[in-house]
Amino acid sequence: MTIFAEKPDMQLAFNKILKEEIPLILPFIQTLMGNQFSNEILTERFTEMFGQNYECRGIFLNGELVGVFGLWFMTRHYAGRSCEPDHIYIDEKHRNKGIGKRLFEFIYSYAEERGCETSELNSYVSNYRSHKFYLNEGYDIKGYHFLKKL
Repeated sequence: MTIFAEKPDMQLAFNKILKEEIPLILPFIQTLMGNQFSNEILTERFTEMFGQNYECRGIFLNGELVGVFGLWFMTRHYAGRSCEPDHIYIDEKHRNKGIGKRLFEFIYSYAEERGCETSELNSYVSNYRSHKFYLNEGYDIKGYHFLKKL
């Protein structure tokens, strides 16, 4: 457990979520994705993800689960060993408190401990607030993400 004390009344922890705890994160993922998929489909997909180079973590504020994020680890020919933050979601009532900044400090530190040279991520085109945040974090826009249903 990694804890950051930003203020005396604000204890943050970014704890691993185990495969058996997938039901804890589903409400956050459902909100993030606009309830596009059933809990059964999401559980099936997350279960498979846990068997890959993926970690899921909860964002705990004073012991309360207030968000979720995932980390993918891979080696890319253009970027070297890389960490990809994924499906980052912080409950709306806990935004603008510096949690995102502390979260990314944790991600960078953890990724470096795991031997990563870079961090890359995707963001929905319409999520302008996240674009501003990521640009302020030093990310550069390098391309477009394409998806085709098979």
